[in-house]
Amino acid sequence: MAMERTAINPWPWSVQLGYNQGELVSGHTRTLYCSGQTAMSADGKPEHAGDLAAQLASSLDNLEAVLGEAGMSLANLVRLNVYTTDVDRLFEHYGVLASRLGAAGVAPSTTMLGVTRLAIPDLMVELEGTAVA
Repeated sequence: MAMERTAINPWPWSVQLGYNQGELVSGHTRTLYCSGQTAMSADGKPEHAGDLAAQLASSLDNLEAVLGEAGMSLANLVRLNVYTTDVDRLFEHYGVLASRLGAAGVAPSTTMLGVTRLAIPDLMVELEGTAVA
């Protein structure tokens, strides 16, 4: 049975911001829970200190790598949690995230949280996702 996604939006405003209030998923056979992905190099070193836009793009690349390893892509993402140490700066670069999700044809249910710091002090953004196939 193929996976079927149904957007749940009792109010239209969230769709205009690029996300659904909920995603009802049925018929899936696999669920991937991704750890938070940050701007870490392949050898585990933080990258792009002080550059939130570059960290966001790198975090997305790393999330896509985890998805790809499981035979999935951003198109399978049904939930995205975004953690940042600077919400205002993240909003300045949010188009990077929105455009990549839009290109994949998804608007996963999303939560953004401002936090005082991430596990590694130089990091400013972390993406945690759930995907189904």
